[in-house]
Amino acid sequence: MYNILTLNKISAKGLAQFDAQKYTYSDTAENPDAVIVRSASMHEMDLPESVKAIARAGAGYNNIPVDKCTEKGICVFNTPGANANAVKELTILGLLMTSRRISPAIDWCKSLKGQDEISKKIEKGKSNFAGPEIMGKTLGVIGLGAIGVKVSNAAVTLGMKVIGYDPFLSDKAASMLDNSITITSKVEQLFAESDYITVHAPLTDDTKNIVGKETLAIAKDGVRVLNFARGGLVDDDAIVEAIKSGKCAAYATDFPNDEMLDLDGVIPLPHLGASTPESEENCAVMAANQISDYLEKGNIVNSVNLPCISKDMPAGSKRLTVITKGDVCEKVYNELAKFAVPAEGAVAAMRKDIGYIIIDSENFSDDAVAAVKAVEGVIAVRVLG
Repeated sequence: MYNILTLNKISAKGLAQFDAQKYTYSDTAENPDAVIVRSASMHEMDLPESVKAIARAGAGYNNIPVDKCTEKGICVFNTPGANANAVKELTILGLLMTSRRISPAIDWCKSLKGQDEISKKIEKGKSNFAGPEIMGKTLGVIGLGAIGVKVSNAAVTLGMKVIGYDPFLSDKAASMLDNSITITSKVEQLFAESDYITVHAPLTDDTKNIVGKETLAIAKDGVRVLNFARGGLVDDDAIVEAIKSGKCAAYATDFPNDEMLDLDGVIPLPHLGASTPESEENCAVMAANQISDYLEKGNIVNSVNLPCISKDMPAGSKRLTVITKGDVCEKVYNELAKFAVPAEGAVAAMRKDIGYIIIDSENFSDDAVAAVKAVEGVIAVRVLG
């Protein structure tokens, strides 16, 4: 039986993907083979030696100690695209709310409760909440992954001009973008030309505070900014200063700090990006399937730290999987050859300096497995089937 530890509440539809004859799961599981997590921080967790995989039911994975996991031979997965539509819809809502001053208008209307001649007061006061239409305006999209592509295309259908920036734009993503969208290799151009800016990038050393004092200085006066991706992508101090000075007309964020909560011009939301039942189900289903495919067959899809390799497992065969530090494939193959295990049909790949090997054979003796484990650079070895 495989034992799965669940952190946070995981969709029942996702957990139902696990074969009850092979898996148990709970939020108190001891010696788990794998972990499914949503937003809980794992950085301070003492990971049991039994853990072979961690799946983040969502796209971001900064709540997982990825480097530590790699050193221990733990495969870390995420579920890119599973929550893309939910975040896209919230982003479109954010575009409209930053334009039309909907939130303060609602609050003002509620303040009229119990007063006389409400209809007259509403007509008189409505001019205080006038705002521009988004049609014909330019939206700058930072990050053109699954979410960024959906947001860009949706904005085009709403009559907006779109300029996108992503130094790692994939061929697949590029092919899905509307032909009218402009792609720039200079983020400065995006800031200079955009009336609205939305970020949909992972949080890395290169993207941290990508919306900051210097880039906001380039932006148009009255720019409107949206962040439904990661808190660290926007410099909190810089955006607050820009709101107060009028440089930024509005800021919609899923990651507000204390100062933003009562600041006019800020629309603070409690990290609602993926908070839809559909998104939670999609993420959980994908996470569960990735874990079971890895635990049972050694296949890797959507890993954030190991090479992604999938291979059909021949009926009745055994499978050896090897995680390595550095390219030591030939050394592994040479050791197996000593025990009459051929390397024909093996697959291997590298991700930076981390390697992964899959070898199928009728059998792997204990001595053969021990020999592979003894190869310098080998991090983890599993025999499946």
